[in-house]
Amino acid sequence: MRSIVFCKRTIKELVRDPLSYIFCLGFPLVMLLIMTIVNNSIPEQAHMDLFQIENLAPGIAVFGLTFVMLFACLQISKDRTTAFLTRLYASPMKPMDFIAGYTIPLVVIAAAQSIITFAASFVVSLFTGYTFQIGNILVCILVLFPSMFLFIAFGLLFGSLLNDKAAPGICSILISAACILGGIWMDVDAIGGMLGKVCRALPFYHGVKAARLALQGEYADLTEPLFIILIYAVLIYVLSVFALKHKMSSDVK
Repeated sequence: MRSIVFCKRTIKELVRDPLSYIFCLGFPLVMLLIMTIVNNSIPEQAHMDLFQIENLAPGIAVFGLTFVMLFACLQISKDRTTAFLTRLYASPMKPMDFIAGYTIPLVVIAAAQSIITFAASFVVSLFTGYTFQIGNILVCILVLFPSMFLFIAFGLLFGSLLNDKAAPGICSILISAACILGGIWMDVDAIGGMLGKVCRALPFYHGVKAARLALQGEYADLTEPLFIILIYAVLIYVLSVFALKHKMSSDVK
């Protein structure tokens, strides 16, 4: 019940700033259209498979989740800076209540973002000649949930550790890393050496890979990437709980 009440308050805060969720929902769609137009504007022999709509759509869906991480980070860091959380520390709420109160509304936003992204991708596919399978799209959205929790956990962790001035910079670095090392803007599978090993050791690559496999109907290959993402998500969530608990103690003092 405590988490539900806090969820309602978080939703009101997110809705109060329309630029936040408009940017969160709109910017991925802009990138989807831009990359599709660019890919279709170059000679056919120069087309990149990475930017074909069947590969671009799941990549953009994961790209959009990085902005959910940013908003999670900004929200919790702002609440700490304004001493809102400090005042709530005297209540019976525990760190897990705060984490759940932030997580549930953000998951709803992330799910809505994914649905809108694939709806737009479906429209784009009508002009590019690719046919999406509705069942695969639904499975892909479900497969994105571990990535949603992963990025939200990162946002909660950074928001717990950093103030509202430092948080955006750190999140921007992670957004860039997720896009590049995750294989959204470059073909990670074609990279070898140490860089390739680093990319494949991080959860971002596996999140993009799982989404693309699901959209192509290759469900049998989903076990490994989903397992890796879930391990990372649980680990980051545990760290965020401890970080928030530590900040609660230090802020009260």
